[in-house]
Amino acid sequence: MAELFDMKELEERVILVAVSTSDEDGMEASLDELEELADTAGATAIGRLVQNREKIHPGTYLGSGKIGELREMVWEMGATGVICDDELSPAQLRNLESALDTKVMDRTMVILDIFAAHATTSEGKIQVELAQLRYRAARLVGLRSSLSRLGGGIGTRGPGEKKLEMDRRLIHERIGQLKSELEDVKRHREVTRKQRDRKYTLSAAIVGYTNAGKSTLLNTLTGAGILAQDKLFATLDPTTRGLKLASGQEILLTDTVGFIRKLV
Repeated sequence: MAELFDMKELEERVILVAVSTSDEDGMEASLDELEELADTAGATAIGRLVQNREKIHPGTYLGSGKIGELREMVWEMGATGVICDDELSPAQLRNLESALDTKVMDRTMVILDIFAAHATTSEGKIQVELAQLRYRAARLVGLRSSLSRLGGGIGTRGPGEKKLEMDRRLIHERIGQLKSELEDVKRHREVTRKQRDRKYTLSAAIVGYTNAGKSTLLNTLTGAGILAQDKLFATLDPTTRGLKLASGQEILLTDTVGFIRKLV
């Protein structure tokens, strides 16, 4: 029988966790960014814990001493979970969740959750759901335990989903279906692109860090009227508009998804 988790909106209070492997690794900037990501995903960061190590622990992310310290922080601060500033392996997620007895999330899970909330086009929604399913399929044991504690929040939101599927076979069936749908969308997009290219000879893209003002610039130059918010990944689907230059030449200008640290 398929295992489903209801997707509920929860107020999450989280502790940000990181491992610093050098003296000059930009840890504070990375944690500041992680706090912005958590806020965009609807969680409140109430504390931070950083461990200095030569390398990340392969089994538990943190060393045993820091795990004990983090467990005390979770209890004393009333945290509902922790977010690690790296992508956790399936073993790290499972072992850390077991040691802390609380919901464990990682940077990738938070980013995918934001993507799911902000995707608007058919292609964007398909790509996000594919990424979520692939991430979920590799971590079913640890995720089942974490998600069953709260039954919602970060990690349970998906484009168009009302329940979260946790059955490996059904997940892989859905992945196959989404791949087929994505190919159909790509073929349609290619036809549209070729038709558009007949009118415009040059194309340009606005690229840069997320929340740097790319969408605002496109709106200013072309009157595109697309959503521009002071949040990370407010824009997830690329938008293309025509722009007439001072010389009279017309080009295509595209707003793109922003860059971010540690996104692999």
